[in-house]
Amino acid sequence: MKTTKSQGATSGASITVVHPYAAAIDIGAKFHVVAVGPERDPEPVRSFGSFTQELHQLAQWLKQIGIATIAMESTGVYWIPAFEVLEAYGFEVVLVNARDVRNVPGRKTDVSDAQWLQKLHAYGLLRASFRPRHDIATLRAYLRQRERLLEYAAAHIQHMQKALMQMNLQLHHVVQDVTGATGMKIIRSIVAGERNPEELARHRDVRCKASSETIRDALVGNYQDEHVFELTQALALYDFYQTQVAQCDERIEVVLRQLHANATPVSTPLPAARRRSRQSNDFSFDVRAELYSMLGVDLTQIHGFGPYLALKLVAECGTDMSRWPTVKRSRGEVRRD
Repeated sequence: MKTTKSQGATSGASITVVHPYAAAIDIGAKFHVVAVGPERDPEPVRSFGSFTQELHQLAQWLKQIGIATIAMESTGVYWIPAFEVLEAYGFEVVLVNARDVRNVPGRKTDVSDAQWLQKLHAYGLLRASFRPRHDIATLRAYLRQRERLLEYAAAHIQHMQKALMQMNLQLHHVVQDVTGATGMKIIRSIVAGERNPEELARHRDVRCKASSETIRDALVGNYQDEHVFELTQALALYDFYQTQVAQCDERIEVVLRQLHANATPVSTPLPAARRRSRQSNDFSFDVRAELYSMLGVDLTQIHGFGPYLALKLVAECGTDMSRWPTVKRSRGEVRRD
């Protein structure tokens, strides 16, 4: 049966307002355009600069006119300061994927982005992207920073390997990891001025599979000053990033302890670890114990879960599983800001 115009109009008229106290912000690099319902203020569309004091003015105006919930598009990282300031004022801030907004039909060309966003939000037609609560977001920020630092450090491992190869020092062929105990002792000794392969081979760790003789033969090199200089700088940069990673570990440990400070004390002891071997780039503290104190369960008992992956899951998805009622809801809603 065909739908008549009158039926379509009646159907459209039946849409009710879900969020009567809704506002929306069109986020920009230098200024933000804010829209509220025309019944809220004689000037329902206003622009505010992106400076911090202007963000506070924006929040104060919205408080004065009784706004309770605010929608904004996730544009680059420009939304983060506005989101955090508004959240601190007690607003419910809804982060919206711009793709979802474009998929809603019926947009009028003479309506500004902020007004259109406000109208969609008022009628409950926007789906919020996932954003964890502030303390979990803090943990996530530190963990993501740690990951970036490890990526930077990995580039300098490659630089060290390149410098070694240019001197025909075949270290990576006789040790499993040049940043392991044996490899780093040898590299530091070379940087300190040692050239004798016999002396360099004495740094072999007892766990190293290659024999001292094999390591000695691999370390007969063609030393050139420029290549040693390159190795020296690559080692210094690697050490620098390792120091920064250690500082991230300290911050992550503090946040985890704050998170489980108000948690119900766990009555049962921490279960035995499924895997006892230490992994590369491990944390400088016992992640399993901290997570167990916070969650009351040991996620590493799940097959394939190690301490890092368990911490990553908590940092990205939070501890409130009611935010993920179905598998479908868990897909595509975590924003990588």
